[in-house]
Amino acid sequence: MHGRVLVVAGSDSGGGAGIQADIKACAAMDAYAMTAVTALTAQDTLGVHGVHPVPGDFIRQQIRLCLDDIGADTVKTGMLGDAATIDVVCDALAGNAAAIPLVADPVMVAKGGSNLLAPDAVQTMIRRLLPRAALLTPNIPEAAVLSGLSVSNLDEMRAAAAVLLRMGARAVLLKGGHLDGARLLDLLATPADEVVFESVRIDSRHTHGTGCTLASAIAAGLAQGMELRDAVARARNFVQLALRQAPGLGQGHGPLNHGVTIDPARIAALTDRAAVMP
Repeated sequence: MHGRVLVVAGSDSGGGAGIQADIKACAAMDAYAMTAVTALTAQDTLGVHGVHPVPGDFIRQQIRLCLDDIGADTVKTGMLGDAATIDVVCDALAGNAAAIPLVADPVMVAKGGSNLLAPDAVQTMIRRLLPRAALLTPNIPEAAVLSGLSVSNLDEMRAAAAVLLRMGARAVLLKGGHLDGARLLDLLATPADEVVFESVRIDSRHTHGTGCTLASAIAAGLAQGMELRDAVARARNFVQLALRQAPGLGQGHGPLNHGVTIDPARIAALTDRAAVMP
């Protein structure tokens, strides 16, 4: 199916989240991922131990070269880090990427609790990034910060999503994983309607990178021409399967298994053919 996705986000040296998870998710969906790295992080499954921001001019150059040569069908943003980086990214996308749908994952806090967005950058995100978003994918804490509302149940998720839509996002996928209960509820809201996705909660500590993976899998679907609801449904199913088959790595919040879409029989057939070629 392919489809080109430009991912603008931070790198995760542990490989479970960030740019690394974004690339893996796009590949698993049979889409092509390009990257503009906004920050290097030194992290593992226990947390973020160091952050090295990438200079704005170099972020801008990465974006320009990807768009000018290969082009993109969707753009996905993740960790942007601070107000200056948000401004750089939005300015860079305002030119020849103005018509390209943007999936914005408002990454604020890492799974281990480390801040990945400066507190004084929240208003810049609201002012610059939200109005560009074809889809905003906040979790419960992020939605609470962005909307200014308390979010502790489905009705409050609806209220927060409505605020985020009024701020300019054209659609909001408010993820309910931080709420209690045996059932997981995710709310997809647009100005026209809403869909509540429901699934069984998966009890696992290996959840590192779920938000990055979900947003990038959705971006891949949109890049391939899928309708938003279908892209979200496919991406949610992919993340659930990747959670269930997590490899169990690390001492903390371990990574998902992004390779769940790989067909071992197909790989074996390729190996067999290669073995008999002269």
